[in-house]
Order: sequence, then structure tokens, then C-alpha cells
Amino acid sequence: QVQLVESGGGLVQPEGSLRLSCSASRSIFTINTMGWYRQAPGKQRELVAAVTSGGSANYVDSVKGRFTISRDNAKNTVTLQMNTLKPEDTAVYYCTANGGVRGSLLLGSWGQGTQVTVSS
Repeated sequence: QVQLVESGGGLVQPEGSLRLSCSASRSIFTINTMGWYRQAPGKQRELVAAVTSGGSANYVDSVKGRFTISRDNAKNTVTLQMNTLKPEDTAVYYCTANGGVRGSLLLGSWGQGTQVTVSS
């Protein structure tokens, strides 16, 4: 297990930007997939973006072209740069290590979450 701590959430106007950071308690070099999930009120958690140890990234369609995920294995951090934010991006964002969701069960390691609110 690895402990994950997110930072960088907050309130931003539509079309604005935020940068989320995730700090891990140990080396993430051997962790295959680091990712970001989000959960909006009344909705299921969804995978927003993930990056493998080899640097391959994938995104949910709704954020492609607007969000960028990156990992720094030397600093044990993962970031999510979010641009052109929309109100529908409002959610609690969670950093994960080899994370997943199976029914009501959370797999892998999860941070405590950081709130992102997009509103004018």
C-alpha cells in the first residue's frame, strides 16, 4: 500500500484552469498505473486519466484535449493539469495507484480526495 495526498483543488470559473498534485508516501517507480478518478454528486466514480510506468496516458473522452496527466517517478508525484474547465467537471477528484472500482469495492490505493468546483 502507498499513501496518497492530493492538493490543488478549489473554486474556478468556467474556462479556467487548475493543477492537481498527488504526493505518494513511497517510490512510485514500480507502480504500474497512476491515475485520477472523480465523483460528482449523485454519480458513480469515473476514471478521468491514467498514466503507466512507461508514460502511456489515456483519458475519458469528456476531458481529452483539456486535461493532461503526468508522473514524476523521481519526486513520487502525479499531476493533473486541467484547462478549459466546465461546470460538469465539478467533482471530488481522487489520486489512485493501480486503482479501480469493482461494484462498491475500491481497488488499489486511493487518496482522500480534493474538491474541484467550476462555477461562475
